[in-house]
Amino acid sequence: MTTTVRLVWDQGSVNESAPDDFIERVNLATLTSLADFLGERSRGDIQAEAVALLSSQFDSFPVLVQLCERWALLRTVRRLGPESAQAWLDAIRVIVFARGLREADAIALPIREASYRIFKDTKRLEKLAPAVDVLLYNDLDALPRPGDEVWKEIGLFREEQPIRLAGNVTIKRERLTATLDTPYAAFAATSLLGIVDVPEHVTTIENLTTFHSEARRQCNERCLLIYTGGTPSPAWRAMYRRLIASIPDSVPVRHWGDIDEGGYRIATLIAQDSNHAGKILQPWRMHPDDIQEDLRRPASEGTVARMSRYALSAGWPEISAAVEIAKMTVEQEGLA
Repeated sequence: MTTTVRLVWDQGSVNESAPDDFIERVNLATLTSLADFLGERSRGDIQAEAVALLSSQFDSFPVLVQLCERWALLRTVRRLGPESAQAWLDAIRVIVFARGLREADAIALPIREASYRIFKDTKRLEKLAPAVDVLLYNDLDALPRPGDEVWKEIGLFREEQPIRLAGNVTIKRERLTATLDTPYAAFAATSLLGIVDVPEHVTTIENLTTFHSEARRQCNERCLLIYTGGTPSPAWRAMYRRLIASIPDSVPVRHWGDIDEGGYRIATLIAQDSNHAGKILQPWRMHPDDIQEDLRRPASEGTVARMSRYALSAGWPEISAAVEIAKMTVEQEGLA
């Protein structure tokens, strides 16, 4: 029979002692045997089971490979270890469900209704925000976002928010075509159908404080400002594509957001929609050279790499290169 426990006495002998010796050390031949004795599962067994559960999703969600490698180093991701493997599978179910909503044009749904449809549990979905966030970013080290930002990106919400617009332009809506009120107006996303006038520019703004400031300043100018609500929802993105598809190609479409990884990632999403409508998204005050020294905050190498990658994905190679040199971030509110 294999010995699983070996006693080392203070005289150096193994499993043999004089009557007055003390035990110096207990050696375990197998952790599994100890785990069985204690009625627990070993870390290795939990890790192996997690890999087996997630392996079928490696091709669809490559970040899961990195996740399992991180677990093998006895590290967690968003405080989730290998015992949370089922939560990651549930997060994948949420993303697949949300993609199905978009394909069916049902692009907005209350979060608890969605949770019941998927899990027959109205509260399960809200616990999955960290895993869903990582899967959407496809990056283990991306800056964590609040749950509401995560859900909004895939078309789920606690309370549906209207789209805020500002500028002296006429907007075609489902029941009325009229010039926007001052300093701004707000409507359901699905009600906004097109831009009747030819504005001097269409500018999306990431932050609410900045939007209100610019709305007061430009509400009488022939332009259109659109608040993104942070990360734009599928309903917002569909509305945006309709609006910019209705204007001539000569009208500049611009985006003004945070100079950080979240801001450039939002720009990437909006750039995709601009391209879909045959337009090229231009940055507005998002080049590091636009930022004075006292407003800059140093950024880590990982953050800089992600910022540069997102800026390049937005179609801004000059900004991507400048970000790698500047190694800084700044929030939009400080620039208004």
